[in-house]
Amino acid sequence: MKKNGNRGLLWSFVVIFLVLLFDQILKIWVKTSMTLGQEIPVIGNWFNLLFIENEGMAFGWLGGGGVMKLVLSLFRIVAVVALFIIIFRLSKKNTRFGVLFGIALITAGAMGNIIDSVFYGRIFSESTYQQVATLFPDGGGYAGWLHGRVVDMLYFPIIDVARENATWLPELFFGPDGHFIFFRPIFNLADAAITIGVFYMLVFQWKWLKSL
Repeated sequence: MKKNGNRGLLWSFVVIFLVLLFDQILKIWVKTSMTLGQEIPVIGNWFNLLFIENEGMAFGWLGGGGVMKLVLSLFRIVAVVALFIIIFRLSKKNTRFGVLFGIALITAGAMGNIIDSVFYGRIFSESTYQQVATLFPDGGGYAGWLHGRVVDMLYFPIIDVARENATWLPELFFGPDGHFIFFRPIFNLADAAITIGVFYMLVFQWKWLKSL
């Protein structure tokens, strides 16, 4: 039984490592190759890389600098520590890997954005609308520890309708640009891992959640 628990723990770490690896590779490439606000088409008109940065949590929610940014960074760290404790305890109980997989995705996503918050302000120069950032700049980073901005780039404007072509839609559905866009939020792989992990747990592991 203990061997099965160790195997589940090992595969949980593999999931976390792979999510972090691809998340950080993409973020570092975007940060050092694209100017702020630059958009690169990937698949037609419905999948683009659009480089933005945010101070908040997933999808840019709860933004804010200063004390709020520090609180969010510390909250992420505490949450990740708690998630690792949960993974260790569940693996010792030989909990099926499906449960560990969902929690590992959420953990990896939280860690991916923690890395941005903790380190990016120290290791990158400022990204601007005219110039890409430099890794390990001579003059130091753009912010202190725990005050780095999260890098987002995945943008899926699958539906883009101008106000004049959809007068039947309520006004609140349209953005400042006068367009209804689905899906408007811009996010990163870490955000995606958190979202997929949560939905996976709710849809496929609801029996386990119900037993808690």
